Amino acid sequence: MTAQEFPAFRELNAALWMESQPDAGRDQVLRDIDTIVPDGVTTPGHVFLTAVSAAGEPVGSAWLGLRHPRGHEGCAFLMLIAVDEAQRGRGYGRALLSAVERVAREHGATALELNVFGGNTAAISLYAATGYTVVTQQMRKPL
Repeated sequence: MTAQEFPAFRELNAALWMESQPDAGRDQVLRDIDTIVPDGVTTPGHVFLTAVSAAGEPVGSAWLGLRHPRGHEGCAFLMLIAVDEAQRGRGYGRALLSAVERVAREHGATALELNVFGGNTAAISLYAATGYTVVTQQMRKPL
C-alpha cells in the first residue's frame, strides 16, 4: 500500500468498524487508528497490503500488525482485511489472506491471530477453510 492509498484505507477501516460496532463514533475510530499507526504506512511494526486484480485495479486491502496487541510472543495480528464488495467471491480474499500470512512469516511470526464479528459468516467460512480455529469467543445479550 502506498502513502497515497492510506487515507482511503483509513476511512474504509473506520467505516467497516462502525458498520460492525454501531456505537463507535467515526471521529473516535479515526483517532484510535491514528494512535496505533501515527505514521500511516511507514509506522514500524505494521504492514499494509493492497490486493490488485489481473488488470491492475485495487480490489482489497489488509493491515497486519507484526506484534500482537496483547503481547503474545511470535504471534502477528491481522488488524483488517477487506475485499471490495463487487469483487467478493472471486478468490481475492483467500489470496490476500495468503499474502498476509506470507508477510507475517517473513517477519518471524509463527502464528497469526485475528478478530471476526459473529455475523460475518463469509469471513468465518474463509478463515475456517484456511485453517483458523476459534481461540476465544465473546458473547453479548441486549438487555
